[in-house]
Amino acid sequence: MPSLRDVVDLLHGWYPPATADTWDRVGLVSGDPEQPVSRVLFAVDATLEVAQEAAAWGADLLVVHHPLFLKGVHGFTTETPKGRTLTTLMRAGCALLTAHTNADQAVGGVSESLALALGLRDPQPILPAPGPALDKLTVYVPQDDADRLRTALAEAGAGRIGDYEAASFSSPGEGRFRPLEGAHPAIGTVGELEVVAEQRIEVVLPRARRAGVLRAMLAAHPYEEPAFDVVELADAGLAATGTGRIGDIEPTTLRAFAEHVAAALPPTAHGVRAAGDPDRVVRRVALCGGAGDFLLETVARTDADVYLTSDLRHHPAGEFLERGGPALVDVAHWAAEWTWLPVVAARVEAAYADAGDGARLSTRVSTLCTDPWTVRV
Repeated sequence: MPSLRDVVDLLHGWYPPATADTWDRVGLVSGDPEQPVSRVLFAVDATLEVAQEAAAWGADLLVVHHPLFLKGVHGFTTETPKGRTLTTLMRAGCALLTAHTNADQAVGGVSESLALALGLRDPQPILPAPGPALDKLTVYVPQDDADRLRTALAEAGAGRIGDYEAASFSSPGEGRFRPLEGAHPAIGTVGELEVVAEQRIEVVLPRARRAGVLRAMLAAHPYEEPAFDVVELADAGLAATGTGRIGDIEPTTLRAFAEHVAAALPPTAHGVRAAGDPDRVVRRVALCGGAGDFLLETVARTDADVYLTSDLRHHPAGEFLERGGPALVDVAHWAAEWTWLPVVAARVEAAYADAGDGARLSTRVSTLCTDPWTVRV
């Protein structure tokens, strides 16, 4: 049977806590990392009712999207709502883990799950996540010393591209120089022009490792004064992770698209609202799980016909439409983010499907509607 630490590491591998917004509070909230886990319940919110469901089902871990504790607390007694929730889980031996903004942007995360639930084809991030800060180092080295220098660069952390390491590009050429008085050349004689068969070696490296890679290069290079340059690379903006998603659907109208959304999402009192010409043709859809009005300006610069999100406010929505931007569809916050739960539950179960009977996990998705709006008149 896997331990809580095993399951947490699995989830953190898919939704790294380091990718969460700085204000967010994600990760393991409570539980013993060494405790065994056989049942995992998934929900959007850690409410008392959800905690009671987890306890009644015998869950060892409750995974939620929204943090139970987003602000600092000095205690969690049963005299407070959050305290009652956590106490219920602890009494049942059920750990609690949050994956919030780290799950929003990820591949297989909240916005992507919403896009797939609505049938978007080839959904891509509206705002791709910034890639790692990279440099490119170019250095010229005598032919006979090229392999040794490439090895030193790789050992210092250069040449790592995705799942590949020791990656470099080399091209042959000639180096020319004349050593001056005071020089101690490894090749050549002071005062005489020297021509050397050299290799031009190019490698990428994490910018954070620049100093270490350069030190390794200088230590391994035979020349007293190596020729090299370092270029800071621009972010290509091609990351598969990022904020929101945009993709295509079969041509339809805004009214029909809103009806499709209502059928695809779990029902809520909030329902589905649309703003714009009901007969407008919709081919390209932008969306963001959760509250997405912060993306309005970005979406306005896309070729989307409609933008779907939650918690849109009166004035920003009205001003957006006045500028002739995409139509708007507003859905319940809980319903939009609930679409992620079946995806991550299936992913966790599949990860342990080939394990022995004692190491398999059972997963369950809570269908308790924790949307705060309960009545529509």
